Order: sequence, then C-alpha cells, then structure tokens
Amino acid sequence: CSCRGQAVDCSGRRLFSVPPELPLDTGNLSLAHNRIASIPPGYLACYGQLRALDLRNNSLAALPAGLFAGAGRLQHLDLSYNNFSLVTADMFLEARGLLRLDLSHNAGLRRVHPQAFRGLGQLRELDLSHGALAAISLDALEGLPGLVGLRLGGNPWLCGCAMEPLLKWLRGRIQHCASDSQLAECRAPPEVAGAPLLSLTEESFQACHLTLTLDDYLFIAFVGFVVSIASVATNFLLGVTANCCHRWSKASEDEDV
Repeated sequence: CSCRGQAVDCSGRRLFSVPPELPLDTGNLSLAHNRIASIPPGYLACYGQLRALDLRNNSLAALPAGLFAGAGRLQHLDLSYNNFSLVTADMFLEARGLLRLDLSHNAGLRRVHPQAFRGLGQLRELDLSHGALAAISLDALEGLPGLVGLRLGGNPWLCGCAMEPLLKWLRGRIQHCASDSQLAECRAPPEVAGAPLLSLTEESFQACHLTLTLDDYLFIAFVGFVVSIASVATNFLLGVTANCCHRWSKASEDEDV
C-alpha cells in the first residue's frame, strides 16, 4: 500500500485479504479493485480516526458482525460492485456517523432487511441502484431522517399493491430528497412494466382498496345459492330427459319386433 498523510491506498493490488497492519491514524482507506472476499471480525477496531472506507469492486458477500465497532468517525462507506445478496439487520449499527453509503451495482442484491439501516440517523446519501431489488420495506427508509439523496434506479421493481406505501413516502420526500425515482422503473405486473415509479398515481392502486360490504357478501351468497339450485335442476331435467329418451327408444324397438 502507499501512504500519504492519513490516506492509505491499497487499491488495485490484487489482494485476496485485507492488509493486516495499517497506521493507527489512518483516516482514508482504499481497498478498491481487489479480490477481497471477507474481512476479519474487529478489523477496524483500532482505527478510530477512519473517516472514509472504499471497498468497491471486490468479492464481498457479507460483513462480519461488529465490524464498525470502534470506527465511530466513519462517514463514507463504498460497498458498490460486490456480491451482496442481502443487507442484514443492524449491518451498520455501530457506524452511527455515516453520511454516505453506496451499495450500488451489487447485481444479486435482492433484499434489504427492514432494520438494515437502524442507527444511521445522520445518513444523508444512500445508493441502492442497479441491483436485483423488487421491493424494499418502508421501515428501512423511514428511520433515516437526514436522508437527502436516494438512488433506486436499475432495479426490477414489482409495482403491486405492496409498493404503494413506498411511493407515497417518495412523493412526500421528493422536494427534500434528491432521487433518481424518475429513472426507477417497474418490471411487473405487465400492465405497468416499463413505467417510472413516480408515474403511478393513487388511481393505479385503486383496485387494492376495493372492499366488500355485508350486502355484497349476501348478494354473492344468494347468487351462489341460485346457481347451485339451477345446476341441480338442470341435472335433474337432463336425467329425466335421458330416461324418457331411453324408454321411447326401447318402446320403438319393441313395436318393430
């Protein structure tokens, strides 16, 4: 690695593991463009001055519990272009000072736990673009009061009834939160495939709020009863008709004899 002041650059060194020893006053650490697949628990415990950590373009699929304990000054974390499929609960709990978190271009990222960003009250920018997210719990975003930048584009969003709360939240924050929501598009259902998220209106979810009254249920029950009676009557008439035809046919045969 190369060091310049508090900046340590270990990017593009074909590393398969994190370097074991770094200056204790490291403030900016770049491990980008390597082949790192895991980070030892407690790795950052001694680097209390760390403010920026760049781990983009590696092979990370998970982070060890408690990784950010001791890194209370960390403000910028880049985890883009890795192999995350799930953002687990409390994944960044100890990183309470985070201002910017980049999880973009994790092509297999399919789920964000509702408590994934708990404790990140100061987070201002969150990038979840270009993953495999079809949905995200509103709980995961409502706990980020300081959010002013949010990127969601490039995901295969499922714009069914469950999407309505998130869209309402986005519309309410759009004036206060820079977002690429106009670029984020629905992948399904077919009738809205390709439509931008924010192009969906309350009318788009009208069918989600259809409720049946007692009169509706009574009417459905009555119709079902009538249909059942009609079916029984039809079967009875068909049986009688078939029996009569059989007798008539037999009588005709006897006369011929």
